[in-house]
Amino acid sequence: MEIKEHLSALQDAGVRLAAAAERAGVDAPVPTCPGWRVRDLLEHLGGVHRWAAAYVATGRTEPFTDEEAAVFFTAPDDAGLVGWYREGHTALVRTLREADPGTTCWAFLRAPSPLAFWARRQAHETAIHMIDAEAAAAAASPGDAGGIAPSTAASPGDADGIASPRDAAPGTGGSASTARAIASFTPAFAADGVDELFDGFLPRRRGRLVADPPVSLAVRATDHPTAWTVRVEPGGRAVTPGADAADCVVSGPARELYLMLWNRGGAEALDVRGDRSVLELWREKSVIVWS
Repeated sequence: MEIKEHLSALQDAGVRLAAAAERAGVDAPVPTCPGWRVRDLLEHLGGVHRWAAAYVATGRTEPFTDEEAAVFFTAPDDAGLVGWYREGHTALVRTLREADPGTTCWAFLRAPSPLAFWARRQAHETAIHMIDAEAAAAAASPGDAGGIAPSTAASPGDADGIASPRDAAPGTGGSASTARAIASFTPAFAADGVDELFDGFLPRRRGRLVADPPVSLAVRATDHPTAWTVRVEPGGRAVTPGADAADCVVSGPARELYLMLWNRGGAEALDVRGDRSVLELWREKSVIVWS
């Protein structure tokens, strides 16, 4: 995907997240992030957006220290929280749109350029958390969207692969609210989010997703020409393009794969063949830290 496409997705997801947060109320629980309320989600993402924009705006080539990053996460009280989030989102989109394509700054995953990295990362970060906000809004008004199942995933003190100094936990769920939330995701955008997870986050050494003896998981999108095979080994993970022979093979629409692999949805809409324990290993252990 091109930078402008990621920025369009970032703009749309951020606006929809704010609207869902207003519907839910800042004290509403977030079912997909156990232990969090909407205020935590807004404080987290509002800080992340400011943190990300600062790298691009200043051309900083070293990671911010914890003390420096804390400034970006200094949020107002509940009454001003949604507005504060909106200001940060608007500033991030503007910063990325106006940035020189040749901008040099810190980034932590492979990408054609730092600007391409930040546009992609923030688009998917915001899209995933938009799903969380929609889940909170649905749970606050279950008659409207059918509710969403509570998660059994890690606590908010762990990390979910979100690129920030302060991470939410991945959850599981599935409802009419989730279906509406992902309706605007094109197959290309969803497949891009899976690719970022597999090609960017998984090969790094840190993480709990290991297996001895090794196991393999093949993932194939049925509405987009992309597929991946993940080999989970005692020392980490290896990812190759294409759906090779594997212990477990999962196929389905890219949007459903995106939800499931980022632990925001189940496998009910997917075709799962082979050893399902491999998929359960993923859902239990795919907690990815950002640095």
